[in-house]
Amino acid sequence: MKSILLALQFLSIIPVKFSRVSEKEIANAMIYFPLAGLLLGLILTGENYFLLFLNFPQLTISIILVVSLVALTGGMHLDGLSDTADAFLSGRPKEEILKIMRDPHLGVMGILGLISVILLKIGLLYSVAGSIKTSALLLMCVLSRWSAVFAMFLFPYARNEGKAKAFIQGMNLKIFILSTIIALVCAFMIWQLKGLFIITIVATSAYITGKFINNKIGGITGDTLGAINELTEVIILFSICVIERNGLCII
Repeated sequence: MKSILLALQFLSIIPVKFSRVSEKEIANAMIYFPLAGLLLGLILTGENYFLLFLNFPQLTISIILVVSLVALTGGMHLDGLSDTADAFLSGRPKEEILKIMRDPHLGVMGILGLISVILLKIGLLYSVAGSIKTSALLLMCVLSRWSAVFAMFLFPYARNEGKAKAFIQGMNLKIFILSTIIALVCAFMIWQLKGLFIITIVATSAYITGKFINNKIGGITGDTLGAINELTEVIILFSICVIERNGLCII
């Protein structure tokens, strides 16, 4: 139970606080990242139904849901995305890229990255058919959190110290397998075989993104994990729109 609550503490602003946490407990929390995402998805789903009950238009609902997710996560992943955009689009060598990601000032590329991802999520969520919006919200939240676990399993930490170091150093095959099983079960329960197809897309995109980052700076960081999470949410919504609007049959 403590590991589940720790996952919520790390991934959201839900008031869960522990005064003492061991490195093993921090690592074990990664097992439950998909479940933490599931809770976030359920909150958004409840909010979606409530706004529909109040007869809000779909575009307004999509905007509120995206803003709500930002609020629930404290903007943590978007912060990582903006720092990553500023650093990687600067054209600088590894050492300067890592330095730029630590700079608290937001650059033009970071602002453009934030605007682009937020607009894409609003537009794609608005494009999702009402009949599968619940599935889209749940898959988006569950599998994007799992993508971070996937990246941490595959790639080393690029810094000597940092917030994500304890997670990556504590990662092992058991944690990865258990987290993946939870993600697979959730994906299947949410959207059956289509859900399993989405998780393969997520794994592929997270690997490609992580490989690019690893080639640039010799590993991943907390900021790049935030970027992977945000990009994965966009990819999931885009994939769901393509599958549903084109009547693709996943056997």
